Amino acid sequence: MLHLPDTAYFELAPDWICEVLSPSTVHYDRGIKRRIYAEAGVRHLWYLDPEAKLLEVFRLEGNNWLLIGTAQTGEQVSLEPFDAISFPLDNLFPLDNAPPTPTA
Repeated sequence: MLHLPDTAYFELAPDWICEVLSPSTVHYDRGIKRRIYAEAGVRHLWYLDPEAKLLEVFRLEGNNWLLIGTAQTGEQVSLEPFDAISFPLDNLFPLDNAPPTPTA
C-alpha cells in the first residue's frame, strides 16, 4: 500500500495475517475466517496456539490453504513470508519467558 486511504478501513487485503488462537474462537478462526481470508486474497496465514505452544504456517494456493510448516517451542522459525530471517518461536510467548515476580 503506497498511500493510506482517507477512509476508516482498507480495501486492500494484507499479505499476511497471524491469528492467536483461543479455545473460545478456534472453530471460528479455523473455519469461516480462514475462508474469508482466502476469498480476500490474503497470501499467508499463521496460527499461533499459546496453549499448545505451536505455530502453523499456511500459504494460499488457488483457493486452498497449504500447510507449509510448523514450529514448536525450542525451535527456530524461518517460515514464509518471513523466511529471510530466523527467530526463536519462544519469543512469541513472552509471558512464558518472563522472569519470576519477586515476592516480599
